[in-house]
Amino acid sequence: MNFHLIIIIVTCIISIIAFRSALMEKCQLNAWTIGQGKEYYRLFSYGFLHADAMHLIINMFVLWSFGGALLYYFDILFAEKGKFLFLLLYISAIPISAFYSVKKNKTNPEYNAVGASGAVSAVVYCVIFLNPYSMLRLWGIPMPSIVFGIAYLIYSYIMAKKKVDNVGHDAHFWGAIYGFLFAGIFKPQLFVSFIRLLLEPFF
Repeated sequence: MNFHLIIIIVTCIISIIAFRSALMEKCQLNAWTIGQGKEYYRLFSYGFLHADAMHLIINMFVLWSFGGALLYYFDILFAEKGKFLFLLLYISAIPISAFYSVKKNKTNPEYNAVGASGAVSAVVYCVIFLNPYSMLRLWGIPMPSIVFGIAYLIYSYIMAKKKVDNVGHDAHFWGAIYGFLFAGIFKPQLFVSFIRLLLEPFF
């Protein structure tokens, strides 16, 4: 079963409904409401909403691009537990990637966020961890995924500090960190494998 496709379909349906309904306001991530109103469901529900069609398309395209590869790796590494761990990674990454933003904005009722970016980042960086020299193409330029991963982490960190746009850079950063560590938490020897893969071209 292609679990990433199920997630994409469900997310698209919920997001499209929310574009023209009160669902957006009721389910978006609002740190103040979570703390004061105890609406903890928002820690998960916001990950299935998107600000507009382009936001939705970009996140779902990236999930489609990397989700299949991660399911393949997990099936090899974890056998029958692979699909469960894929779902666990994605679902748990939604609140975990938002934790810093929630803590930082707990007294700000004006702060709202939506999008699967944190969870999608977790999927992308889990793939990078398992295959750091897989090749990506950005604007037609090929590069090893580990190079992209490091560059994007630095970019997300800097942009989160600058606060010059409405993009959830904190969620991208913490989702990426979580995804990078996830597989190794369940199979610690993968950390050794990652170091060996990383050093392989130099020896």
